[in-house]
Amino acid sequence: MAQPFSSLVTSPTWRHDVEAWVHDRVEESGRRLSGPLDQVRVRPWSTQLTVPTDQGRLWFKANTPAMHFEPALHQLLAALSPDDVAAPLAVDPARGWMLTADRGPTLGELRNATTDDWVRLLQHSAVLQRRVADRREEVVGLGVHDCSPSRVPERFDSLVEQLSNLQVEHPSHLGADDLAQLEARRPDLVEAAVVLDRSPVPSTLQHGDVHPKNAFADLRVFDFGDVQWAHAVEVLRVPFGIISQDDSVEWAPVRDAYYEVWSDVADRRTMAALFEATAFTQAVNRCLVWVDTLQLADADELVEWGMAPRHQLMRVVDA
Repeated sequence: MAQPFSSLVTSPTWRHDVEAWVHDRVEESGRRLSGPLDQVRVRPWSTQLTVPTDQGRLWFKANTPAMHFEPALHQLLAALSPDDVAAPLAVDPARGWMLTADRGPTLGELRNATTDDWVRLLQHSAVLQRRVADRREEVVGLGVHDCSPSRVPERFDSLVEQLSNLQVEHPSHLGADDLAQLEARRPDLVEAAVVLDRSPVPSTLQHGDVHPKNAFADLRVFDFGDVQWAHAVEVLRVPFGIISQDDSVEWAPVRDAYYEVWSDVADRRTMAALFEATAFTQAVNRCLVWVDTLQLADADELVEWGMAPRHQLMRVVDA
């Protein structure tokens, strides 16, 4: 059995290697370390350490193997769209390591996001999607999953089989009732995938987790570990879920601002139909993210997060 990620990244050997790498990258950037590294966050999918230097704090991030693509992807996106993504200071793509400057508080830390904040955040996200839409080979070549609509039915079948074969005590095990409900919605899922596949709006970078705590005050987004190459409109699903639970934010202006960026490609009625179809495909693709996320989770972490793959896939039933 593979070593849990959280066990690996709290081991002395791993810490020694990280400190050596960070020291060299800090020196190369013209800075000097001014104190010890502090491991402030450990999750089954990533860990973050703060790095004090004579020119301010830096951040080190390491990802679980399924998300090793993030540093190289972050670097690529910063080169393609520097107004939307801040470049990292250093990356080690093979190990999934990245060193970045401290960009200050996130938008979500700075204040409770307003409707206008969400409007601007989704507009920026759409602009980034359009800039990257013709870069599929580069993005997928880094290890990002191709979750284009045409691939979703087959992936659905694969995930259903995978989760149904889990031990009964696993939080994401699919029982007989789950399987029956999912099978009943499969024709609708296939139809939704066809609608998206034939749409004038393309598959492109789908951040997967756009919200105010994944953007800085200047609206530059970060945290690309959940990225997939998927239908563009899927990016609205996480914001929709959050805003639906927040009485202080209006969904319609946020949705319409995103639609406007694509208005030369599809009218509002078409965009609305695509958004409805993504209720099916994004649920499947989000399930895949969580399966990847928990590949190297330990027993305690599975108790806390292990139900997520099933939860996401069962959203197909309610789509």
